[in-house]
Amino acid sequence: MATQTKSTPGGEPTWTFLTNHAHVLICIAMDPKARLRDIADLVGITERAVARILSELEASGYVEHKRDGRRNIYKVRTNLPFRHPLEHHRNVGVLLEAIVRGGRPKGRSDK
Repeated sequence: MATQTKSTPGGEPTWTFLTNHAHVLICIAMDPKARLRDIADLVGITERAVARILSELEASGYVEHKRDGRRNIYKVRTNLPFRHPLEHHRNVGVLLEAIVRGGRPKGRSDK
């Protein structure tokens, strides 16, 4: 018997291969000046969740930020390895190169 992937009423899958942490990292790699609101819209989570994820990424050394007036400018440290033992032999730059190289994806409202 085959199993089906669960989906929302609109037909979108309820899970993805990448975590919200990876999605936030991808967003700031594509746009280092992105606002929390914009990242939240693209990822499909709250601004508060984005702030928490960015805080965790910064605490782990994967992201740095500096202030530019009222905005933050983020920098991803692409030379750091993935955290899980299965991927630890690769750095996060490999993922970002694979995803970001194709250009900016459409936001949730651009479907």
